[in-house]
Amino acid sequence: MNAALLRSLALVGLILAPLPAAADCYADYKAKKDDPLRLHYGVIALPDAACSDRAAAAEAVAGRIAGDGWTLLSVVSLFGEEGLAERRAEAGGNFLRY
Repeated sequence: MNAALLRSLALVGLILAPLPAAADCYADYKAKKDDPLRLHYGVIALPDAACSDRAAAAEAVAGRIAGDGWTLLSVVSLFGEEGLAERRAEAGGNFLRY
């Protein structure tokens, strides 16, 4: 490989490397779909910018779940990795789905 390609690959690696570690902020939420009415509880990973308060988290969650036709009802709480295990079973298929 040439030097320019190696530098490009190294840069991409540096950019992408922190992404998994940045997901240390999570929210649990309640959402709905109408006609027929369906409700779900989910857990979602959020970027740090969306963890400053519930309003920012609600905006991020609503935007991500809307693609599948869900409407956000509420952000229940914001938490770190320590809260994931206790919410996994209750969230079921909506655990880190979005």
